[in-house]
Amino acid sequence: MIRIENLHMQFGGIHAVENVSLSIEKGSITGLIGPNGAGKTTLFNCIAGAYTPTSGKIYLDDEEITGLKPHELFARGLLRTFQIAQEFSTLTVRENLMMVPGDQCGESLIDTWLRPAKVREEEERIRAKADSVIEFLEITHVADELAGNLSGGQKKLLELGRTMMVDAKIVFLDEVGAGVNRTLLNTLGDAIQRLNKEHGYTFCMIEHDMDFVGRLCDPVIVMAEGELLAEGTIEDIKSNEHVIEAYLGTGLKNKPEPKS
Repeated sequence: MIRIENLHMQFGGIHAVENVSLSIEKGSITGLIGPNGAGKTTLFNCIAGAYTPTSGKIYLDDEEITGLKPHELFARGLLRTFQIAQEFSTLTVRENLMMVPGDQCGESLIDTWLRPAKVREEEERIRAKADSVIEFLEITHVADELAGNLSGGQKKLLELGRTMMVDAKIVFLDEVGAGVNRTLLNTLGDAIQRLNKEHGYTFCMIEHDMDFVGRLCDPVIVMAEGELLAEGTIEDIKSNEHVIEAYLGTGLKNKPEPKS
């Protein structure tokens, strides 16, 4: 579904991402791990349109998307969440979800004045969709709570829910487990697996919790110092001496050539 070829992202003299080539298969939950400063979030930002890469190409379903803006990628079904949740804090959970679909009739002053029945019908349909998402995520008890009052884990569930309000092809999750207690982390994991298996979502996730990665992800890709270091199953990764060196901060002696 995603193919990246020889991607570079440079900030002045800093090579944040250097010669990265990888693929994300349709229907997979791919893990992206690595020590702090490895270039993981920069890579996400290039894919999701926040940055235009210095060089290299990115493809979605064999269509080049390099340099497209986030709203253009959103329309193509590529979505992302953030390590720090980006909720509308003064709106309820349900209202946050209802804000997601684009080009709503109610956004047009003419439709609001001249086609109120059409606006009302669409709003009811979107509300029903939001309620089904809330039920799926098991957060009905906070449906009418202001999003700013939610716990960190509930905000992460809300972010995941927003991806369900549109026809997402692939969702990039940036540290979805950060700051989330174990109970809600299990709920998040269950929701991700159900979306993957029952609804055909493809996921790629940055995560530091190796147990969470091991539960959900296959394959797992490792980055270090802006480059690809290893790729394989979680068992392969845990036994890879180069990965162990990178995480222990002992340097990357005899670092292998990046995979193409």
